[in-house]
Amino acid sequence: MKISTRGRYALRVMIDIAEQCSSNYIRLKDISERQDISLKYLESITSMLSKSGLIEGVHGHGGGYKLTKKPEEYTIGEILRITEGTLSPVSCLECGAKVCQRESICRTLPMWKELYKTINTFFNTHTLADLMIKAPDLGYFNASL
Repeated sequence: MKISTRGRYALRVMIDIAEQCSSNYIRLKDISERQDISLKYLESITSMLSKSGLIEGVHGHGGGYKLTKKPEEYTIGEILRITEGTLSPVSCLECGAKVCQRESICRTLPMWKELYKTINTFFNTHTLADLMIKAPDLGYFNASL
């Protein structure tokens, strides 16, 4: 499984908005500058996040984006599923995938199912608030891994 720039940048956008600790709307231009992400790419990401209800956007003077919930109420899994579509390590486990002819005899399917469960458990038990922690040793989020 590989998370695309869209998923990684969506997490950065959500963290940036959350760290502003404001009930005001955060301008996309400001996020773009802080995160060094093109404004055009951010527009497509924030559109996805807004349509899914994770952020709220307002256009015009004083406009921008803000969270719709507290940072601890967002799981990393929900953010990534919105931007990535699936966290499945193999296509046969994706939602709506046609049944594989080899499913009953597949020697690797149990392994893929276990990995998929592990991925979902990991991302569903970590929140946006966890990513906001700036401690040198973040346990699971240790940069040395």
